[in-house]
Amino acid sequence: MNQKINNNIKIPSTTDDKNVWLEVGTLLDGTSSKPLQNAHIVYNSNSILYVGTTPPSSNILHSEQTQPGLELPDFTLLPGLIEAHAHLFLEGGELNPEKRKTHLQKSNVELFNEAVNRAEKLIPLGIIAVRDAGDKNGVGLSLNKLYRNKKSLIPFIESPGAAINKKNHYGKFISTPLENYNSAEECVKSRIHEGAERIKLIATGIINLEEGCVTKEPQMTVTEIKNLVNAAKTFGLQTFAHASGSDGIENVIEANVGSVEHGFFITNDQLAKMRDQQIAWVPTFTPIQKQIQYAHQLGLNEKVTSNLKKILEQHANSLVKAYETGTPIIAGSDAGSLGVEHGLGFLNELEVMENARLPSISVINSATGNSSYHLRFKEKFGQIKAGYKSRFILTKHSPLESISNLSREKYIVFDGIVYDSNKEINSTGL
Repeated sequence: MNQKINNNIKIPSTTDDKNVWLEVGTLLDGTSSKPLQNAHIVYNSNSILYVGTTPPSSNILHSEQTQPGLELPDFTLLPGLIEAHAHLFLEGGELNPEKRKTHLQKSNVELFNEAVNRAEKLIPLGIIAVRDAGDKNGVGLSLNKLYRNKKSLIPFIESPGAAINKKNHYGKFISTPLENYNSAEECVKSRIHEGAERIKLIATGIINLEEGCVTKEPQMTVTEIKNLVNAAKTFGLQTFAHASGSDGIENVIEANVGSVEHGFFITNDQLAKMRDQQIAWVPTFTPIQKQIQYAHQLGLNEKVTSNLKKILEQHANSLVKAYETGTPIIAGSDAGSLGVEHGLGFLNELEVMENARLPSISVINSATGNSSYHLRFKEKFGQIKAGYKSRFILTKHSPLESISNLSREKYIVFDGIVYDSNKEINSTGL
């Protein structure tokens, strides 16, 4: 029986013997530059069966289904969100530097259990997948196993395990150094043996906040990066590289990595090269934005705060240029970084991208279909398309009007089961 929309609408979950057919006012498929209006979708617990502006054919419906189970003219349907850069072993909301250092001294079991608690809070926020950006404690790899064993309701999680850095350089808290191995191939093989499904490189250091730029030389040469990239490709794995500063970014582009992470001080010419090589950019605004927000609590002086504001403005200009150039843009928040809570930090990242003048539908695509397409996950999600998993968001608050609406109440469908985000999320530990 057709159920009209009301103030207490109930989205049906799928069952073994029944598909769900909805008609929605607006549908965002994760890749298109324009929404579909008055669209139909049919799905079951395994996948989406049909998407279109005309009613589905009878061969995918059950005999009693002659009209949509629900008509939702005021609702927008969009793919579930993909967080493309997070460190799930870290508690992002903790601002105290000493407590953050103490956190890293916890046992692997403690770190894993806390990460599970974080991951279990993500689906109600609309996040259906996470590309973890590495830890040397095996937390991300263990979360991947937990997801595959279906013993906990957590998003799809993929991890590189320990990142790869150079000895005595930045990144030792999430990495093991290249020098521990006789060759790049041996290094990559060690990650694969541990369960990595992609390879994370630490190609540069970080920003010197007092100077407002990257002051150290890149820690990896083009040859070293190329060797690691080629070794990963031999085993069918993508690479992604932490890189800031134009010299270090140039190195990873020349080595043809899969994606550039952070990319502070990227140049317009580099964005054009990335477009030509189809290298994606994950700009991670939020760590800088949060340091500005919490400058007083963190004891940052006026010079540092001013530098951070200039960096953020420059980064926003680069984002607009990337959009105009056609460089693939993928959203990731660097959750786990100082002040960047998991889940909530990612929603903030999308708002910052919109504030940087990226069109709202492009922001949504960067968090859904762009990730799905460029990162080539082992499962199909992130697009509203037949054959993709039934993992999506239904909201009466259009994100096309404001990305901040994604933080308002909504329904999340995950493998056909419906979760209501009206329940308040406990942000403790995120």
